[in-house]
Amino acid sequence: MHKTVGVIGSGSFGVTIAKLLIENVNVLMFTRRDSVMEAINERQHYMGIDTHGKITAVNDLAYISENCEVIMPAIPSSSFRSVMKAIAPHVGPEHIMIHCTKGLDVTTISEKRMANESFTRKDVYSMSEVIMDETTVIRIGCMSGPNLAREILAGQPAATVIASEFKEVIRIGQKILSSNKFSVFGSYDLKGAELAGAFKNIIAIGSGILGGLEMGKNMQAALITRGLREMIQFGKSMGADSKSFLGTAGIGDLIATATSESSRNYTFGKKLASEGGTSDQIIKSIGEVVEGVNTLRIIHLLAKKEDLSLPITNMLYRVIYEDYPIEKALRLLMNYNYAPDVDFI
Repeated sequence: MHKTVGVIGSGSFGVTIAKLLIENVNVLMFTRRDSVMEAINERQHYMGIDTHGKITAVNDLAYISENCEVIMPAIPSSSFRSVMKAIAPHVGPEHIMIHCTKGLDVTTISEKRMANESFTRKDVYSMSEVIMDETTVIRIGCMSGPNLAREILAGQPAATVIASEFKEVIRIGQKILSSNKFSVFGSYDLKGAELAGAFKNIIAIGSGILGGLEMGKNMQAALITRGLREMIQFGKSMGADSKSFLGTAGIGDLIATATSESSRNYTFGKKLASEGGTSDQIIKSIGEVVEGVNTLRIIHLLAKKEDLSLPITNMLYRVIYEDYPIEKALRLLMNYNYAPDVDFI
C-alpha cells in the first residue's frame, strides 16, 4: 500500500528522511536542482549515500502526489506555505502528509506588520496548520525528535516521534520509518510536538553561545533546564500538553540540538560568540537554513503580545536582533529573579 513515499526537499534533512525510508520503501524526491537529479538518478549517489536505485528525484509535484499516498515535506519553514500552495491542486483527503519541518510560519502577514509588532497568535501557524490552511489533506502528522542529519547519514542509531491526531498516521509513520537503527514512537499531541521542535532551536542557539565562550557544562546544563521551562510555559500558553515537552520530541530533541556540533542552531550560536559577524554572514558560512533565528523573532514577539516571561528567549532576541553585548546579557540572566526550579508539572 505504501511501497513508494514522496519526500519534498533535497537538503540534508530531506536526504536523511529518504535514507531512513529506503530501508522499507522506495522514495520519490522532489527537487528543483538539476544537479541533485543527476546525482540521484544517474550516479545513484548523493550526500555520501548510495541510493541503490531506491530513490528517484523528480521536479514535478503532481507526479509525486499521483504516485504516493504518503508525502513527507522536509523544507524550511520560510518556503513551506508556498510549496503547499503549489502542491494543493494535486493532493486531497486520500493523501497522508507527515511533515519534518521544525519552525513556525508568519508569511501571511507583511514584514511591516512584523516590524510594528501588530500581529496576534492567529497570524502564527505551525506547519500542520499551514497544510490544513492551504490543502484539503486531512490526515496530517509531524516527525519530531533528536534527528541530527549528520549522525543518521553516518549510519548512527536514533529515535523519533510521529505525532498526529490520527492513529492511522502514527501507525503508517512507524511502519515506513522503523528499522534496526531507528526507533519510532507515537504521540497524539501534534501541537506539542511541533512547538517543542520549533522552540528547542532557540535554546540551542543560546547553548552554542555558551560553547563559543567556553563557559563549561555547568552553565550549559543550567541553560538547557531553564530553557525547557520556557518551552513548556510557551507550549502550555499555546494549548499544548506539557507532557509532550518531557519526551523524545521535547527534552530529547532539546538535549541533542543544544549540545551537538552537528546542530546548525548550536553552531550558529557558537560562531556568533567566538567569531562575531552578522546573522546573515554566519548563516551563509553554515550553508543551510538556521530555523532558530527566525523562530526566535516570532516567539519573542508573540510572548510579548501574550505577556509571557521568557527571559532566555528575550535576552537572545536582544543579542541577535538588537546587537546587545553577549557578556552583559549573561550577567543579567545570572542575576535574574527566577521562579521556583520546577513549577510546570
